[in-house]
Amino acid sequence: MSQPKYLVRCDLSFGDIYIQILAWMGVIFASLAAGLSLMGSSRPIFALVGVGLILVLSLPFLLFAFVTTLLNNIRIEINESN
Repeated sequence: MSQPKYLVRCDLSFGDIYIQILAWMGVIFASLAAGLSLMGSSRPIFALVGVGLILVLSLPFLLFAFVTTLLNNIRIEINESN
């Protein structure tokens, strides 16, 4: 009796992650808008720190969303054409 062979199939499409990309772009644009609004204040370093902080803190959530979406679209099937 031989070992069964497995197939790894991924049916991820661009439509699955499209909303996630748009949401993160919204976060980027909102942080840039907040940074530009703070640039006129007496301490523009707060604007740069704020933009950097928002981007750094949102990146793990983006990666978590991408990875979980990818893992939800991966299937392992037994290859029955042996």
